Amino acid sequence: MAESRTEAAVLKVQNYSMAYETENGPVEALKNVSLSVRPGETHAIVGESGSGKTTLAWAITRYLPDNARDLGGAILLGGDDMIGKSPSALSDVRGRRVAMVYQDPSSSLNPSMTLGDQVIEVLRRHRGMSPADASREAEAALERTGIRNPAAMMRRYPHEASGGEKQRVIIATAIACNPELIIFDEPTTALDILTANQIIELFLKLREETGVAALYISHDLGLVSRVADTVSVLYQGEIVEQGDVATVFDAPAHAYTQRLLAALPRPQDRLTDAAPGEDVPLMTLDNVGVCYYAPTLLTRLLEPGTKALYGARNISFSVKPGELLGVVGESGSGKSTIAKAATGLHPFEGSITFDGKRYDAARDFDREYRRQVQIVFQHPDGSLNPRETIGRILARPLRLYKLVPGAQVAERVAELLEMVLLPREFASRYPHQLSGGQKQRVAIARAFAAEPKLVICDEITASLDVSVQAAMARLLVDLQARSGAACIFITHDLNLVRQLAHRIVVMRDGAVVESFATENTEQPDRAAYTQDLINAVPVLARPAHPTTTEGLLQ
Repeated sequence: MAESRTEAAVLKVQNYSMAYETENGPVEALKNVSLSVRPGETHAIVGESGSGKTTLAWAITRYLPDNARDLGGAILLGGDDMIGKSPSALSDVRGRRVAMVYQDPSSSLNPSMTLGDQVIEVLRRHRGMSPADASREAEAALERTGIRNPAAMMRRYPHEASGGEKQRVIIATAIACNPELIIFDEPTTALDILTANQIIELFLKLREETGVAALYISHDLGLVSRVADTVSVLYQGEIVEQGDVATVFDAPAHAYTQRLLAALPRPQDRLTDAAPGEDVPLMTLDNVGVCYYAPTLLTRLLEPGTKALYGARNISFSVKPGELLGVVGESGSGKSTIAKAATGLHPFEGSITFDGKRYDAARDFDREYRRQVQIVFQHPDGSLNPRETIGRILARPLRLYKLVPGAQVAERVAELLEMVLLPREFASRYPHQLSGGQKQRVAIARAFAAEPKLVICDEITASLDVSVQAAMARLLVDLQARSGAACIFITHDLNLVRQLAHRIVVMRDGAVVESFATENTEQPDRAAYTQDLINAVPVLARPAHPTTTEGLLQ
């Protein structure tokens, strides 16, 4: 952590307020916000989704929508007030004096330009370099972020790089112009835990080298405890607590901060009951593999060394009736590939035995299998039809599988909404009218509507803030206990899965590394990769004033 500083603040926000003009009148998004960030300091902004964190970042950089209205206060960058600057003046400031690293690197990169050209463009625009000098500096900037073979990376397009590589390119671009301030807006949320850990280590290294000031926006309090010197807790647009990170997190004074910290997943806080007995497995995967690309005869003749590309290979494990099985691993480990194979969304090799019946191909899955094995995806926006009401979405499996008489469908939909702690009147709403957590509840309700024997949850909490994640975990455990369904919970968060799972399967590079009972996670004979996953997740101590997460779960 940085030492106490007396230098003038790089960023100073003074009693700043803003609102959005809507059809129903102004909605105040930020209320008398005040904070400062000094050279070399990292100041974190934490809070739930909708608290105003990203709005504050947009206000600082003046990337506000047309309906935004400044209500008062000042935003000073090196003493210059950003409010009221002309578009041309702001264009000179952005990228040169203040840079921003967003949550999803793919949305920040032009898919039609090479990664090298995108860094070069920024260097030429803000540092006035010649093409040759900018090219050399761009390659040096990529190398500084730890990218292997930066010359080759310069020639790649965004789709040819991993999420972690793309985020390193964004950080390299931000650092290359020697800005006074970098704003990080949830920069690791879209990354797996090991890649996120590498990005954090990179950030700490670059901060030490450059002395840049940073505003770090995140809902991951464990991560914030590693990177930040000071923190502001934002709740409904207001800062409710502010100070040194250690002080705020060790002894939170405000009830909201206490509830946020209480919602953090801790392995010792088990949510599930004892593991099921030694029953016959409900589902068994036997040497299951998924081939994404198989070379044709012509390819083999023209390129003899070409090999088949597998997303997963020789995967074998089982799940018992009523069991919650955790499957963990970094991005690209094959977790989601296996989930899609088990639900018929990918062709597969090997065999899957379910409820005593063996299936040797996805095409063999019959209607009953597809009802009994349901999946909930990471992003509900991609699985909920935006043109249908929540009621119609939940009614579909009821009608498809004839689970209730037609006259009782509406009542059953209402029961399903209440089952996932949503009001009955949500049946008339559309997906866009719900928050991320509420949409994920609908997706879970739809899966359980089919009365399945197995529900596969594929990273369903990855994009949710800590309090909503805690609510989702408790909801899932409760639904599983009431329904008796088994569950395969896929995640990269080993701390969370240790709260939920009876057993854990660890995957890497499309293969199973090991499997074990959850209570044996920290046994000394664990595989090195499993130990890496354990070490990558920062764990905060329990707050001095423990409380429940009630009130944060909607």
